[in-house]
Amino acid sequence: MRMDIDHLPSIQQQELARATQILMEEFSVATSRATQPWKRNGKVQKIILFGSYARGDWVDEPENGYQSDYDLLIIVSHERLTDIAEFWYVAEDKILRDPAIGRQVNIIVHTLDDVNRGLTRGEYFWVDIARDGIALYELAGVALAQPQPLTKADAFEMASKYLAEKLPDIDVWLETAATQLARNDDPLRYRRHAAFNLHQAAETAYICYLLVRSQYVPRSHNLKFLRSLAEDKKPALIEAWPRATKLDRRRFELAKRAYVEARYSSSYEISIEDLQAIRAAVCKLRDTVEAASLQWIESLRPAAERLSRQ
Repeated sequence: MRMDIDHLPSIQQQELARATQILMEEFSVATSRATQPWKRNGKVQKIILFGSYARGDWVDEPENGYQSDYDLLIIVSHERLTDIAEFWYVAEDKILRDPAIGRQVNIIVHTLDDVNRGLTRGEYFWVDIARDGIALYELAGVALAQPQPLTKADAFEMASKYLAEKLPDIDVWLETAATQLARNDDPLRYRRHAAFNLHQAAETAYICYLLVRSQYVPRSHNLKFLRSLAEDKKPALIEAWPRATKLDRRRFELAKRAYVEARYSSSYEISIEDLQAIRAAVCKLRDTVEAASLQWIESLRPAAERLSRQ
C-alpha cells in the first residue's frame, strides 16, 4: 500500500496531516485513563485515505456546490474501539470545526479482522481500498490480507438480492411521506414526519446502491456521508440532488437533519414547498439508483451465466 500523497496539492496534504493529528491525539485522550486492558492498550493500527483523493479523481468546485470529501478508514486493535460515540465523536467534532481543514472528513472505524474478512471474501469495497488506498499512518507489522477475487456469479447473486430487498423499502418510505404530505390536520406534525420518512427513503436509496455495488455500508445515518460514498462509486447520482444554489443546499441540510430533529425537536420547521422539492429529489434518486443498480447487475450477468454453465 502506498504511503505518499504527493499527487495532492499542498493545502490538501496539510489538511490530511492535521486531520490525522487530531484523530491520533483525541484517541490517545479517550484511552488514556482506562483500566480495562483492551482499552488501555488500544492502538490505532492504520489510518487509510480512500476514495477520490486516493485515486486522484477528486472534484474541488465549492463555487458550484460540489467538493469531494476526504474518506478515512481507521483500523483499531479491538472491536470496542470502533464505537464512534465513545472514542471518535470529539475528534470528528474538532475536525469539523478546525479552520485549517476546509473539506468534510468522513471516517469509518473497523478492526483488522473486519477488514481482512472482507478482503478474503473479495468484497469490492475492501478490495478497492486495498488497491487504491494510501496509508496516512500505520504501525509496523500490521498487514492487510491478500484480496481474494469475488466471482462474478457471487457478485451477481448478491447484487440482485440487495436490489430486490432494498428498492421496495424506498417505495414504502416515499409512499408514507406522500400520505403525510396530503394531511391537512395538524400540518406541522405531519410535515415533520414526512421529512423523517423522506430522509429514510434517501438513506435507503444510498444503502441500496452501496450494497449492490460494494457489499458494504457504514454504520451511519449521516445522509451527506452516505451520499458522498455512493456518488464516489456512481457520479450519475450527483444529479439527483441540486446543489448549485443556497436554496438547494439548505433543502439537503433540512433532509439530513430530519433523521434526528424531525423526530425529537419541536423547533424543526419545514415548509410544504421544501418538502415537495426534497421529495422530487428523492424520487429522482430512487429512479437513478434503480437504473444504476440494474446496469451494474447486467454487467455481471454474462460472466455469472458462463460460470453457472461450467
